[in-house]
Amino acid sequence: MPGVKLVLCMKWGSLYGAHYVNRLHAGVRRHVSGPLQFVCLTDDSSGIDPAVECRPLPAFNDIAARFGHSAWRKLELWRRDLGDDLLGREALFLDLDLVLVGPLDAFWDFKPGRYAAIENWSKPGMDVGNTSVFRFVVGGHPEIFERYDSDPARVFEREFRIEQEYISARLGDGRAARTARGPAVARDPFYQGLREQVFWPKGWCVSFKEELLPAWPMRLWRAAPLPRDAKIIVFHGKPDPADAMAGVWPEPKRWKRLYKRLRPAPWIAEHWR
Repeated sequence: MPGVKLVLCMKWGSLYGAHYVNRLHAGVRRHVSGPLQFVCLTDDSSGIDPAVECRPLPAFNDIAARFGHSAWRKLELWRRDLGDDLLGREALFLDLDLVLVGPLDAFWDFKPGRYAAIENWSKPGMDVGNTSVFRFVVGGHPEIFERYDSDPARVFEREFRIEQEYISARLGDGRAARTARGPAVARDPFYQGLREQVFWPKGWCVSFKEELLPAWPMRLWRAAPLPRDAKIIVFHGKPDPADAMAGVWPEPKRWKRLYKRLRPAPWIAEHWR
């Protein structure tokens, strides 16, 4: 589909309801110009807006639940059989817990053909991407899925703790291999880096909890601001957009609730709809 921008998202389990997909789709539609194909890979399409193209969530065949849950499911996006009509196209993947606040066309224009991700806030200088917002060529690196699929226990338990480290070790410049579970893994030729990873320009994707929340104790009386030039606000971990909008940080431990407090961020309601 020449000229049609492709956006992918995934929804499985019950953590996020259909309204997360619907609000993400509405935000994309507001901020993307021209023809758009918005595809949600899901195990339950009930309640999702008919304007969203729902497709069955690919199954991890014969993979134990402990290896196939959480963000590791994103590796399904790297399958060579994700869809014939998607093959070879540059897709922008978006997590469900994002708030879109600015124009998104630049995400396709920035260094096309490369794997583009957010530089991980918790691992600066390590060449590790955060996969809340990333762009990739569908079918471009099926070995990422196939290596995991061939022996998930090895990758999950003996090589890398999280999938974004695993992807960056393959596609980055080699530094991400240092995040492996041991030096033998870091020396594996598979993880020496193909130098195909780039990071989005600073300020495009902003972490709510790492960059917007005022430092303690100012967050008790000062709300998180909305940066003027931001395009996407990322709610990785907690709080979720609904929590931050209400000024609530869901924390079961009482002593943590003492410092994990925040003021409501009213701008979220304007953009997350």
